[in-house]
Formats: sequence, C-alpha cells, structure tokens
Amino acid sequence: MIKKLMTGADQVLPLGGLEKKLATGKPLCVKFGADPTAPDIHLGHVVVLSKLRQFQDAGHVIRFIIGDFTARIGDPTGKSKARPPLEPQEIALNAKTYLEQVTRVLDPAKLEVVYNSQWLEPITLSSFIRIAGKVTLARLMERDDFSNRFASGSTISFHELFYPILQGYDSVHLKSDIELGGTDQTFNLLMGRFLQEQYGQEPQVIMTMPLLEGLDGVQKMSKSYGNYIGLAESPVSAYGKLMSISDELMWRYWLLLSGKGSEEIEEMRSHVQEGVLHPLACKKMLAHWIVSRYWSPAGAEEGQSSFEALSQQKDYSQVQEFRLGTDVASTLWIVDLLRALSAVSSSSEARRLIEAGAVLLDGAKVTDPKATVTWREGMVVKVGKHRLYKLA
Repeated sequence: MIKKLMTGADQVLPLGGLEKKLATGKPLCVKFGADPTAPDIHLGHVVVLSKLRQFQDAGHVIRFIIGDFTARIGDPTGKSKARPPLEPQEIALNAKTYLEQVTRVLDPAKLEVVYNSQWLEPITLSSFIRIAGKVTLARLMERDDFSNRFASGSTISFHELFYPILQGYDSVHLKSDIELGGTDQTFNLLMGRFLQEQYGQEPQVIMTMPLLEGLDGVQKMSKSYGNYIGLAESPVSAYGKLMSISDELMWRYWLLLSGKGSEEIEEMRSHVQEGVLHPLACKKMLAHWIVSRYWSPAGAEEGQSSFEALSQQKDYSQVQEFRLGTDVASTLWIVDLLRALSAVSSSSEARRLIEAGAVLLDGAKVTDPKATVTWREGMVVKVGKHRLYKLA
C-alpha cells in the first residue's frame, strides 16, 4: 500500500515520515485545502484528488477544507502581483459547484468537508498577533514569489503575508497527520508543519503532487492558457481532447491520472516501444479509462465511438447537429459562435484555437480571431481534431 500511495508523488517530507505514520495502524487525518476562486475544476486538479481517493480507499479520513476565509485574501502563488479578493457570494457559489465536481473523484460518504471560516473568523486580533509572532519575516521571504517580487521592486501587500500563516494554522486546528497539495503549495504545506511544532503537535507529513501539463505539453493545465480539460465538459469533448495529446505526454497522464502503479505503466511503455502495443491503442485505453472514471462508462463509449467515426472512419455523417437559438444573430463574432456551440469554455481558448488554425467553417480555416461569421443552416464547424458541429 505504501508504494501505491507514493506513486506519482513529487516529494514526501520528511523522508520516512509517511511510513512512520502508517505504521501506527490508525486512520490518519489527511488534509487538503482548496480556495474556491473559480467555479470549475479540470484534470490538473484531479491529480491531487486521485491521490486523496487512494488514501480514502486505504481507510484514512479526508478533511477537505473549503478555504472560504483564505479565499478573501487570495494565495499569490506563482503570481507577480496580488490576487484580487473575492466577494463572499462568489465564494459560496464557487464552493457549491466545486464540491459537486470533486465528488466525481472522492467518495462523498467518506469525506469530511469543513470551511476554514469556522475557526479563522472568530480569531481576535490579539490572538492572531500571537500566531503571527511565531513566524519571522525572514521565513516568509523564503517563499519564491515573495522574494522574487521583493527583488524586482514589485509591490507586496501586507495582507498577502498572512496567507501562508492562516493556511498553516488550518493544520494546527485540525491536528492533521498528512497534507497534500501541488508542488506550488510546498511552502504553505511546510508552514503547517512549522506551526504544528510551535504548538507542540506532531508535525504533519507533506506530500506534493506534480503539476499536470496541459494539452500543449508545455504549460501547466490551466483555464487561462486554454489547454485544459474541464470536468464540466461533455465526455465526447473530453475523450477527443485526450486523444489529441502527444504520445510522450500520454505517459504523464497515465502516471498522474490513472491510479495505476509505475511498474504496470512501464510495462505498457515497453510494449509500445517493442511494437507489441500501438501508441494509438494505448492512448484510446487511457482516454476510455479517464472518461469512464470521471464522467461515466457510457460517456467513455460515446466518446470512443465519436472519435473512431470522425477521425478513423472519416464518417462525417455522425457530426453533432446543433440548433442555435432564435435569439442568436445571423452574423456574429467567430468567438461568440464557438461559445454558443459550447465548443470552448472561454474566449482565450477560442482565440488560441483560431490562431492555431484549428477552427474550420465548411472546411475553410478561420485564422483571424476578430472575424465575423454569417452562419447558415447546414454549415459544418470543426473545432480541433475531433469536434464537429452541423448548424441546424
């Protein structure tokens, strides 16, 4: 079990710490926090969630923290400037949508959901000063984004320094044994260990998971980069996008999303290299597994049938028919057309696809993101390699 739990992890600190915790034989408190700064999640988030599910299946207690208080500050990780705070109503709406998607991965019957406003909101100013007094400014400036911004002369707002302290205090309040997060959360997770020591608690083990590369294979999966697969997308769209990743990137997806052990994955990789297993067949297995697990088995079958019909058999008679509403203008911006078809989730994704030559109208490429389109009944819109829409 220990080998499976550590598969795919970037770091587990301290060395031997997880083995020691598991050796007690008791159910451990495994902490994971998420600030509901956006309403939807993508497969990049699933990397950590899948690891949490493994801990669930091993009998441990997952305490899923909705950072409704810390979201008001905003974690500046990886940013060159402060993240704008969110309004409480937006946080509450995002949290509801987020949890609905999270339970596609985690077993809701074995999930304890808590909100950190429950214990952070009541803290008095004098109590917070005592908490903050346990952390030096020098320690906070060890955090890369703070030190880089300071060196470049960029502004660091004082409230941003509170964020890692408050997230670390979550670990103190919950007396967590293990905390999981992405590699970009390493500093915050270590702060939890540090504060637990200051309060005389046994410090938590931290496990960081790699950041999943997006469809481009370069940038991390992110909505802002338009290279993501969102859980709110249709299974057909998700399957098609998974089939578009490179053969090399496929192995990262197997490792971080499938839950399979590294030995099993290496065996598949050897079979591909030896010609026993075709890369396309291996990728179809991956896409089918992921869509089946995080959407539905029926959705995986639908996605595979659509992919094979459109990309392998070239049977364009099976294109999706899409009826635009009567309120849609006959001439509209190409980006608005793609959004009306639900072919993209954001204007930035639409622009990226258009600039890459991945959008065709009746077989003709559209390369200008500012173009307007006069659509008609029967027009075929192709988006990417595997998404076809026939306007009705």
